[in-house]
Amino acid sequence: MYPFPAYHSPSPTPHLLERVGGDYSSYALPTGFQQIYHAQRMYQGENNGAMTTPNPYDPFTASTPSLATSNHATHQAQVNPYTQDTNTMGGASYYQGQNNFAQPLQYHLYAPLGPHRENLLPYQRAAHDFFISDGLREELQRKSAATLQTLPNSTLPTQIDHFHSLVPLDTSNQKNAALFGYPSWVYKAVSSKDGNTYALRRLEGYRLTNEKAIRPVQGWKRVNNGNVVTVIEAFTNRSFGDSSLIFITDYHPLSKTLAEHHFTSQSRYQTRAPSVLVPEQVLWSYIVQMANALKAIHMAGLAARVIDPTKILLTSKNRIRLNACAILDVVQYDTQRTIIDQQREDLLQFGRLILALGTNNPSVIHNIPKGMEQFARSYSQSLKESVFWLLDVTSPQQQAKSIDLLISGISAQIVATFDNTLHQDDQLNTELNRELENSRIIRLLMKLNFINERPDHEHDRQWSENGERYYLKLFRDYVFHQVDAQGKPVVDLAHVLGCLNKLDAGLEEKIMLTSRDEQTCFVVTYREVKRGVESAFQDLMKSARMGM
Repeated sequence: MYPFPAYHSPSPTPHLLERVGGDYSSYALPTGFQQIYHAQRMYQGENNGAMTTPNPYDPFTASTPSLATSNHATHQAQVNPYTQDTNTMGGASYYQGQNNFAQPLQYHLYAPLGPHRENLLPYQRAAHDFFISDGLREELQRKSAATLQTLPNSTLPTQIDHFHSLVPLDTSNQKNAALFGYPSWVYKAVSSKDGNTYALRRLEGYRLTNEKAIRPVQGWKRVNNGNVVTVIEAFTNRSFGDSSLIFITDYHPLSKTLAEHHFTSQSRYQTRAPSVLVPEQVLWSYIVQMANALKAIHMAGLAARVIDPTKILLTSKNRIRLNACAILDVVQYDTQRTIIDQQREDLLQFGRLILALGTNNPSVIHNIPKGMEQFARSYSQSLKESVFWLLDVTSPQQQAKSIDLLISGISAQIVATFDNTLHQDDQLNTELNRELENSRIIRLLMKLNFINERPDHEHDRQWSENGERYYLKLFRDYVFHQVDAQGKPVVDLAHVLGCLNKLDAGLEEKIMLTSRDEQTCFVVTYREVKRGVESAFQDLMKSARMGM
């Protein structure tokens, strides 16, 4: 029986719903030939509870001296190198100061642009069929670049305990102490112990008056859940010129908060963004994930205490993680309520969060009856009843309210979310299979380059001008150095892939290899060429071992 009381809307309305190139055989492709488009928006933004417009910053227009205005004792004028510029997109100043911008990684641009071939035979492939999808590749590469991003000429402390290379991640340089009672700032830093990158949250001006206050962090370190940002450690530090409390958590590059994702009032081009309701399926996904997080936290005898859209990270598509946990347990150690009361407060904050997301209005929590009326006009009865159950503090069953009861009430949505997760897992496995055999081609290319044109065998005719090693040199020309009738180079990816895969398979297919002066011709099979590659490479390995 459904545990939530029915919520009747005064005026229910329907829900607002929401390559290029020729034909290539299905051969494995080297990982090096992979397309990526680089984007510059890199940050793990958290506005410390303030619904403010992100601080405009653009690496093309920012100059290094602007960082010199800050000092170790304060955080003023600390800029965020990850945010996009929202003020100069239409002006000429967007392209000024390009020499100050560090060039991104050099990616191979094999983008599957243009019309796609739909009339391919089952054994034929287009170029982009050899790559993992462009969106996934771009996301992974951008996250890697964001993790390795540094801030040159920074005035931040060079070392915080065993962490170094600090980079600010805040999207606003305005102080706000609404949630924690102290201004807080977020940084990315690298640990000198294990070389991993972590997120550092600093509470400015906090003085630890009771040594026992830091002990609750030990309980949070044992919370291991896929929807909770893992707490690593916490300590006090004076490297910023004041007494600061530092929390170390896992770093999730390119993540943004639910507030930034759903409550941004202006678009990239400074125009008012239309109010778009969050699809019900996405809201259910958030509810299931938050229920999973709270279940793990409450089972550990803890309470989240901070369930705010500015403190919940969106780390990938519809994947959320509860962040900034454990802070209030330390800061408000002397004024703690019972854990049961705190856990009930978690459920109330949970309901306020979903109501704010569903109405696209973070201020709706100040007028919950009106917000529920608006929410009821847009979403299904089951979702309305779930949110109403979370927000209802007058029910006689208030004392028995728990996260377990909520989970039993949304079991159908949990199954649906789990099914979607399985489909995503299948998709990622499919993407992985595309890259599975690419190393075979790389190994062949390495062997051929080890064998051909060796300087130490330059005058050894037995190595380069006779026998099997000579037609390996001609095979290299056959694969990579072909020209057309006008003498122009032929750059044909299909030809290269076809030859290398046939060589790897050792086919009996015959090819004619011609010397550069066209005076010598060989008719050989791929099997013979493969035998020659293996024999020559083994000779090299034998010589290398003898030299040792």
